[in-house]
Amino acid sequence: MTQATGTASDPTEAMFAADQASRELGIELLEHGEGTAVLRMTVTPAMVNGHGIAHGGYLFLFADTAFACACNSHGPVTVAAGADIDFVAPAYGGDVLVATATERTRFGRSGIYDVSIRRGDAVIAEFRGRSRTIRTARTKEPQ
Repeated sequence: MTQATGTASDPTEAMFAADQASRELGIELLEHGEGTAVLRMTVTPAMVNGHGIAHGGYLFLFADTAFACACNSHGPVTVAAGADIDFVAPAYGGDVLVATATERTRFGRSGIYDVSIRRGDAVIAEFRGRSRTIRTARTKEPQ
C-alpha cells in the first residue's frame, strides 16, 4: 500500500482531492493501493444523533468514501452500483474511526469491495459495495 501524498498524482488521490463532501467532514486518506484504501475520520458533535451515537448516515458515507477510493484505484471512473452496511457497535462523538477497504473481485466492468470500520480493535460497521466502471468521454472501459 502507498501512503497518501496529497499530490493527486494517481487515480485514487485525484478522485479524493475532488471529493469536497469527504474533505468537509475531515476524512483523511491514509494509505491506498490497487483495490485497497485506508481512511480516518473523527466523529464530530455534528455527526451525533438524538440517541447520543454517531448517525448511521455518516458511517455509511465514511465507508462509501473508502469504497470509492479502493474501486477507483484502477483508473477508469467507477461508481457504486449498490451497497449494504451492517452496524455492529455504536460510535460516539470524539471517536477516531478507521475504514479499511479491500477489493474482493472484479469482473468486466463490475466489482465487489468490503469495508470494515473500526475504533481501535472494535468493529463498528461492515460495508459491502458493488461497483460499476462507467463509460466517459475520457475513458474507454472494458465491456
